[in-house]
Amino acid sequence: MTGQVADFESSGNCIHCGLCVASCPTFLELGTEMDSPRGRIQLMRSIDQGTIPLDDASVRHLDLCLGCRACETTCPSGVRYGALIEGARHFIESHHRRPWPERAKRWLVNRTFPNPAIMRLFGRTVQWLTWLGLGGLAHTRLLPASVRGLLRYLPDRDGGFRSVRLPERTAAQGEVRHRVGLLAGCVMQSLFGDTHTNTVQLLARHGCEVRVPPAAGCCGALLLHNGDRERGMELARAAIVAFDSPELDAVLTNAAGCGAAMREYGEHFKDDAVLGPAAKRVADKVRDVAEFVHGLPDFESKQGLNARVAYHDACHLLNGQGVQAQPRRLLGGIPGVELVELHEAEVCCGSAGSYNLTEPELAGRLAARKARNVMATGADVLVTGNPGCILQIRAALREQGSSIRVVHTVDFLAEAYTNRAARG
Repeated sequence: MTGQVADFESSGNCIHCGLCVASCPTFLELGTEMDSPRGRIQLMRSIDQGTIPLDDASVRHLDLCLGCRACETTCPSGVRYGALIEGARHFIESHHRRPWPERAKRWLVNRTFPNPAIMRLFGRTVQWLTWLGLGGLAHTRLLPASVRGLLRYLPDRDGGFRSVRLPERTAAQGEVRHRVGLLAGCVMQSLFGDTHTNTVQLLARHGCEVRVPPAAGCCGALLLHNGDRERGMELARAAIVAFDSPELDAVLTNAAGCGAAMREYGEHFKDDAVLGPAAKRVADKVRDVAEFVHGLPDFESKQGLNARVAYHDACHLLNGQGVQAQPRRLLGGIPGVELVELHEAEVCCGSAGSYNLTEPELAGRLAARKARNVMATGADVLVTGNPGCILQIRAALREQGSSIRVVHTVDFLAEAYTNRAARG
């Protein structure tokens, strides 16, 4: 099977310098070489060369990778580790048979989140569970650990989820300055309807006509990260076709993982003579909503907020899209906001797509680490730009008895405009 595990040639040459090790969340927690980027690259090469078998033990080390890509920001050789781990996971899914409980769990995750119909049903179910207050059962020993692990993500009744179907076109308020596309996505429209609504209103208020093509659906990020490359690419193709319009000045996302995946469409389809040019056009237009709003010349908060705020860098926003300063400038520009530094703001919280579902033990350790750092800031509010991070950190803070609110960047900006509490 030589040469099939990952495309080492196009993804860079690791020189084993070790600079990546200190940035890797799993190494920070486990302290083992095989659970560092350098160790995993060597493991991939050894599997590729046949010196180490593709068995449960070797797969385990690769499964434990969060795919946060923090190692890429410190690598002096420019190794594209994200491409390597995605290639390895595709190889694993094609050549390794997992124990049936693992297969069942991954099958369920990969079939639920990218499917709009299933996600709508899932969203309604979660809303009912939240309304019934079943999140309180997360600590009872009467339920299996796997069920308790899911219930811990339910918010309080007054901070519940909401589904939404955004209109295909929302007119700009006043003069049309930009025409932008917005990805509806999976989790966002099923659970974070308020954030979606606030996103559209914020953009429209600043002269943006917002278009939400229904054919765009899921961006394919989750499947690509989990090794189901064929289905992930199929979803990516649909998104490319839906957003490839000369009328759009930008293609926006408010979920960090989606934005990072869409920015790589050009690379994914570079050898596709038909779709390649369109993929590059779309990828070049992709922007996180905070990044885009920050670039608007007349954007400023209209209301003051008396709040001490910390900001957590979602991995795929920082490492995948290079967006770091813009959200902080937006938050710091709100009158009355005191922006405080968060220790290890760049370290993954353990959400990582579906990682907190497939690897709950290590995800929980990273979430607890993040929660301790957040509590040490003395902040009233933690702001971040990714739905998975919100769920993960919110649950961890609640488990540690903290009342710190966790909100999306867009929701906090909307709060500054309306001077009313955003849903936390």
